[in-house]
Amino acid sequence: MSKKVEVKIERMHPDVVIPSYNHEDDSGMDVRAFFHDEWIKKTYDDLEVSEWDSNRGYDLFPGGRAIIPTGIKVAIPDGYEIQVRPRSGMAIKQGLTVLNTPGTVDAGYRGEIGIIVYNSNPSYDSKSYNSNGLVEINHGDRIAQLVLQEVPKVEWVEVESVDETTRGDGGFGSTGVS
Repeated sequence: MSKKVEVKIERMHPDVVIPSYNHEDDSGMDVRAFFHDEWIKKTYDDLEVSEWDSNRGYDLFPGGRAIIPTGIKVAIPDGYEIQVRPRSGMAIKQGLTVLNTPGTVDAGYRGEIGIIVYNSNPSYDSKSYNSNGLVEINHGDRIAQLVLQEVPKVEWVEVESVDETTRGDGGFGSTGVS
């Protein structure tokens, strides 16, 4: 049985779906897009917004990036972070990924969690879900995974020189391809 950690969560609207595990042994919880008036006003200041509409979505063009709102705020316990990761199915089938993978939500942050997504499709991709490369993000779509991770604090110990290893100071790619 894995350790359970209480994390307080605030729904910014009663219809927000709280992130959840799809399977008992999953490490990531699916989080959904929640397009709400406050986000639309902030993101598209020239757009008139009347009432909340469950049919909202966002079309992300090839090479495009956007912050997708989730409608949730959390109070992460000290010593933890939430990592934001892509959903593998969306990445391979639609080309949608999380741009700063893994994204970090720090314990002290109390604003709405936004997911920075990136459409990695070229302008035309016959193998993608949508051959024109466009990714449609609809209200309620599962767009990323959230993983709660314990984060120890670093205490630096200054030394005259660090230990030698077999790799040494070899840079990026120094261990080869095969």
